[in-house]
Amino acid sequence: MPLIECRQLTREFKKGQNAIRPLSELDLDIEGGKFLALMGPSGSGKTTLLNLIAGIDRPTSGSLIIDGKDITKMSRSALAAWRSEYIGYIFQLYNLVPVLTAYENVELPLLLHPLNRRERHEKVALALELVGLADRHDHFPRQLSGGQEQRVAIARAIVADPKIIVADEPTGDLDAAAAASVMDLLGRLHRELKKTLIMVTHDPKTAARAQQTLHLDKGRLVEASDVLAHIA
Repeated sequence: MPLIECRQLTREFKKGQNAIRPLSELDLDIEGGKFLALMGPSGSGKTTLLNLIAGIDRPTSGSLIIDGKDITKMSRSALAAWRSEYIGYIFQLYNLVPVLTAYENVELPLLLHPLNRRERHEKVALALELVGLADRHDHFPRQLSGGQEQRVAIARAIVADPKIIVADEPTGDLDAAAAASVMDLLGRLHRELKKTLIMVTHDPKTAARAQQTLHLDKGRLVEASDVLAHIA
């Protein structure tokens, strides 16, 4: 059985008298342990789908079953608890708290778990070591390069050992060298830790690192050639 099952998944917003539908009746299965890239033009529904899978947003209709549970039927508190166990989110612009050190930023998700201080320290130290920043634990975001900030954000995403990592343009704000380094790290997390990784990107080189690339346009899955024709 797939880890993630989307059935007739639709998200609709009202803008004045008009209905905006960034995702429309989408059916999609994602196997556990898959590294999947989502591509498509701006407004195609990529980030909407990512946020629905992460439990940050709710669909207007349809079902979203993850590990046998339909998360669209969960209460807000149950969904928050589920998200803390299942989801690690990597943002394009890092979303680090500027007044907290790298260590403290990575520790934040663990405050939602019943762990003592020693247990939290062990997990944070391991996550920072995995991303190669053990020696930067006491640095604030302003003291780090963009690539290092994104590595802290990745450490924060994996520190609670989630089943699924979602990444929204994780290299979009980085130079080529830093982007390659971050993608090397994500590749290791997928291969060595067997994480299910779902990544939104506009960059074909970044998408090529994934096992599979799916293309969206106007809220639906399409062939890559259809996307190129739309852009042209």
